[in-house]
Amino acid sequence: MTTPALTESGHALRTELASAREQTDRLFRLLAPGTLFERPIEERHRLIFYLGHFEAFDWNLLARRSLNMPAFHSQFDRLFERGIDPPPGQAPQDSAHDWPSEDEVARYNMKTRATIDSHLEDLDPGLLQMAIEHRHMHAETFAYLMHGLPYDRKQPAAARRPAERSAPANPRVAIAAGSVTLGTRTDRFGWDNEHLAHEIAVRSFRISRFKVSNGEYLEFVREGGAVPHFWSLENDRWWWRGMFAQFPLPQDWPAWVTWQQAAAYAEWRGLALPGEAQFQLAAELARPDPARDNFDYNHWDPVAVDAGAGSPAAPAQMTGNGWEWTRDVFAPFEGFKADPLYPGYSADFFDGRHYVLKGASPRTARILTRPGFRNWFRPDYPYMYAGFRVVEDSI
Repeated sequence: MTTPALTESGHALRTELASAREQTDRLFRLLAPGTLFERPIEERHRLIFYLGHFEAFDWNLLARRSLNMPAFHSQFDRLFERGIDPPPGQAPQDSAHDWPSEDEVARYNMKTRATIDSHLEDLDPGLLQMAIEHRHMHAETFAYLMHGLPYDRKQPAAARRPAERSAPANPRVAIAAGSVTLGTRTDRFGWDNEHLAHEIAVRSFRISRFKVSNGEYLEFVREGGAVPHFWSLENDRWWWRGMFAQFPLPQDWPAWVTWQQAAAYAEWRGLALPGEAQFQLAAELARPDPARDNFDYNHWDPVAVDAGAGSPAAPAQMTGNGWEWTRDVFAPFEGFKADPLYPGYSADFFDGRHYVLKGASPRTARILTRPGFRNWFRPDYPYMYAGFRVVEDSI
């Protein structure tokens, strides 16, 4: 955890908190009336949980634990405190009637925000940044939950229909051997799994210049590979299920797949997924740009894998247009210590059943795109916005 003297100014954090709240508030405004009690993904909570979760997390972290303030609604503090991550097929058994009404949650949220806002100057800036980043993380989670809703359960929005275009050639780029830093220094804000920052020596390798596209992955499907969650086959034609509309499968968009599907494709090609250190070394060759690379809420859906591609000597979109699977199991760095104010954030997932992702998706906030940030998911989890690229391990 960073110290107050080493964080952004209080004014900047206050602005960032307001921006993060607007992102999550906007998501709920996109839902059709009556949708909050639906469960678009069987393994996750109903959407009403997330309406309370954003504020309950802030309350429990900032007011209850940090400032030792007494609870005004302890039941909601517990009910909305933490999400769930069961294996696919193990859905929770609650019904819509088990949840409080939208109005009750809205009143809880209003009081929580007002109380926290009146004590912002008393808060450790590092804890405030933790709350801000958590909100942005779950804004992305909520987006892929919302993605699974029928289109008539979302407010109409302009859908960006892509031009039909072939998948671009995807050569592999040579990456020279070098040393790379994994993680984040302790004098800067970082989540517990980012610490301790350390150097890793990486041998030379080749990595695909672009994320593997739908067109490339389609060849694998035709050979018997698993079909991605966002695809459907209707009347012998493949379609893409976008956030607000369905349209013919864009061949030049990234294939958003599970780790299992990505690893199977790489093996089919006689290649491999990159390791976390390989990914990070390759990512240092290009400076991320949110508009060009498609992150920081620029779009709801992907763009072409070669959109705005720069030098042919550098891989494109290493940050943006979809998280990227690595072959590395999510595990602690040497010297790991769980954050005492959020001890289960990482440690609960050091179970050998989650894999590291790097980069960012279209719905990832800029604040989460620092090089040391690490994401993780189960290898068979199909709903998130995750693509991949492949490597040759020796050249």
